[in-house]
Amino acid sequence: MARSLLLSLTLACFFTAIVSARDWNILNQLKGGKPTTRQNGVGSLKVSNLNGYCESWRVNVELHNIRDFTVVPQECVWFVQKYMTSSQYEDDVERAVDEAILYLGKTCCEKKKCDGMDAWIFDIDDTLLSTIPYHKSNGCFGGEQLNTTKFEEWQNLGKAPAVPSMVKLFHEIRERGFKIFLVSSRKEYLRSATVENLIEVGYHGWSNLLLRGEEEEKKSVSQYKADVRTWLTSLGYRVWGVMGSQWNSFAGCPVPKRTFKLPNSIYYIA
Repeated sequence: MARSLLLSLTLACFFTAIVSARDWNILNQLKGGKPTTRQNGVGSLKVSNLNGYCESWRVNVELHNIRDFTVVPQECVWFVQKYMTSSQYEDDVERAVDEAILYLGKTCCEKKKCDGMDAWIFDIDDTLLSTIPYHKSNGCFGGEQLNTTKFEEWQNLGKAPAVPSMVKLFHEIRERGFKIFLVSSRKEYLRSATVENLIEVGYHGWSNLLLRGEEEEKKSVSQYKADVRTWLTSLGYRVWGVMGSQWNSFAGCPVPKRTFKLPNSIYYIA
């Protein structure tokens, strides 16, 4: 009898551990207010289920399984905000930076050996400069379609902080002898504010800053960035890596040797 009771307790603990591990969610560990239910017209979801739903949505955005969304699902806005302003987001960016540095060690470009034709491309918004303060001040975090007029006014202020860990990576790449090209979907009239903002937070020494003029604005962002890579390749540059927070930084041909995607589930730009 005692042996049977002991076996039953052991199995109960075992299955409880499995359920607990399955339900564990890193964002559940963060303190702060959360909605208790989600109304969906059919019923409601408890917080634990909502956490799982929203984290799944966010992860699938990062994996590019979810595309072309115009707004973050209303029930997940608080979740995206919590992630994008959390230490977990900073840790995820830092891990991407660490992987990029490891990759750099495998390239053939070293400052003493480079011929000046090894290139690296960075996007700007939410890659080098963070737009999180804009979303904080407007309180939407993807819950509403981006107001481009207000957003460009904010960009023109030149007050964006650096994305965590990215100044370190930028200079690590530059010091290895790569030519750095900044390729952004920002409009040409924002050039002065962008340059001043980049320098203010610690970036300097890039080879070229490419923004969209009137002709480029007629193209999709994906096509514009692919055309820039085509142009660089035609000049003889070897594009070893591209880093951005949107998949449009990597779409189209020519395909770079390596891409590094930073997390950003606030908006989607094709």
